[in-house]
Amino acid sequence: MSLSVALQVAQSALAARQAETATTSRNIAGAQDAGYSRKSVMLSSVYSEAGQSGGVRVEGVARTTDSALYTSLLTSTSVGSSQQAVLDGLERLHETVGDTALEMSPSARLGDLKTSIQAYAADPNNTILAQDFLQTAKDMARALNEGTDLVQSVRADADAAISDSVDEINKLLGQLEDLNTVIVRGTQSGADVTDALDSRDQVLLSLSEEIGIRTLTQDDGGMVVYTDSGVTLFETTARTVSFDRTNTYGPTTVGNQVYIDGVPVAGPNAIMPISSGRLQGLTSLRDEVAVTYQSQLDEVARGLVEAFAESDQVAAGPDQAGLFTYTGGPAIPAAGTLVVGLAGDIRINADADPDLGGELDLLRDGGISDPLDPNYDYNTGDLAGYSGRLQEYLDALDAPRVFDSGVELDPTDTLSGFASSSVSWLQSRRQTATSDLEVQSVIVSRTAESLSNTTGVNLDEEMTRMLDIERAYAAAAKLITAVDSMLDDLLAAAR
Repeated sequence: MSLSVALQVAQSALAARQAETATTSRNIAGAQDAGYSRKSVMLSSVYSEAGQSGGVRVEGVARTTDSALYTSLLTSTSVGSSQQAVLDGLERLHETVGDTALEMSPSARLGDLKTSIQAYAADPNNTILAQDFLQTAKDMARALNEGTDLVQSVRADADAAISDSVDEINKLLGQLEDLNTVIVRGTQSGADVTDALDSRDQVLLSLSEEIGIRTLTQDDGGMVVYTDSGVTLFETTARTVSFDRTNTYGPTTVGNQVYIDGVPVAGPNAIMPISSGRLQGLTSLRDEVAVTYQSQLDEVARGLVEAFAESDQVAAGPDQAGLFTYTGGPAIPAAGTLVVGLAGDIRINADADPDLGGELDLLRDGGISDPLDPNYDYNTGDLAGYSGRLQEYLDALDAPRVFDSGVELDPTDTLSGFASSSVSWLQSRRQTATSDLEVQSVIVSRTAESLSNTTGVNLDEEMTRMLDIERAYAAAAKLITAVDSMLDDLLAAAR
C-alpha cells in the first residue's frame, strides 16, 4: 500500500468515526424521547481502479425498525382504545345500579314495591301502609325516568366525544401529510429523514388510538394509510373526515354517521364500518350498548303498565292503564312490543295521588284508570279489609309475560326476573369489558416493550460503542501520524 493510499484510508476512517460519534451522541440524547429509534451510520468500502482498498465512505444514517412489531402495536392500540371507550360508558350506565346495598336499580326498586304491596295487603285499611305503597311506586317510576336521563346523557357525551375524535383525526392527518412530504423529498434528495420517520410513526400511533388503521409504505418513502375496513385515510394528501354532532339526545334520537371522503364508516348503517379505535368504541356505545340498555328499561316500564293495568269488571271494555300510566294512556301498549322511551315517560296516575287531587283508597279498591266509571271498581262493597286487588298486583309482578325479543334478554320472563336480568346484563357487559381491557392493556404494554427493546436506545450499549469509536479514532490518528513521519523521512532523504 502506498503512503497516499494509507493516508486516504486513515482520513476516511476519521470521517467515518466522526459521523459515528455524532450519531451515537444523537442516540444518547434521544434515549428518553418517546418514539425515538436507534440510528446507525451506513458505511461502504471504497476501492481504487487497481482494486486496492481506499477506506470507507459514509452513505447515510439508518434507523432500526421492526415492521411486524410496529404493526402489531398499531392494531393492539386501536383495539384497546375501542374497549376503553365502551368501558367508560358502561361505568356511567352502572350509575343506574350503583352500590347494590343502596338498592338504587330498577330491579331493587321493584323489590321494594313488592314488599310495600305485601305489607299493605296484610292491613288494607292502614293509611300509612297505603302511603308507603304510593311512595315506592313513585320511586319506581322515578328510577326509570332517571335511568333514561342517564342513558341519554351517556349517548350525548359519546356523540360529543365522537366529534372530538374526528377533530383529532383530521389534525393528525394534517401532521401526517406534512411529515410525509418531508420524508418523500428527503428520500429523493438523499437527506437524513430518520427523525421525520420517527415523528411519522408517533403520529400513526396516535392516529391508531382514534381509529383502526393499516399502512403501506411506498418506494419513495411515502406512506398510504387505510382504515381497518379498507377506506383510504391518506394517500399523498389527507382525506376529509366529517361528522355532524347532535347536541341533545332523547330515546328516539338516532346519531349521525362519520364519513371519510364521503364514505360512512361509523354510525347507523355504515357502508364500510371500522372495527377498532376510540371512534368505533364511542359509536358502539352510542348506537348499540346504550340503546339496548334503554330498551330494557323501556320494557320494564311497559311491564309495569301491564302489571298494574285495570280491566272492566262488568262489561267487555278494554284494559286501561292503572297506577302506572304514560302519555299514551289509558291505552295499554301492545304486548311484547317495545315502546321506545316509555321508561322516561312512565309516571304515577294522578287519580291515586292525594298530592295531585287523587284518592289514596283507589290503590286498594281499583278504579284508578277512571274513578267515574264504576266498571273498573274492584271493591264494589267498599270493604275496608279488601285485599283482592293488592294480591292481583303481586300475582301480576310474578306472572310470566312476553317481552320484546330484541333487547338481548329472555323474552318470556316475569317482570321481576326481567328487571333482574337487565341488571345482570349490564354487570356482565361491564365485567367482560373490564377483563378484555386488562388483557389488551397487557398486550399493548408487552408489544411496546418488545418494540422498544428492538428499536430503542440502550444507553449502556451506546456508551460502550462510544468507547470503541474513540479507540478506532485514535488508531486512525496514529496511522496518519505514522504516514506523516514516513513522508517527512522520505522528503528528508530526497533532499
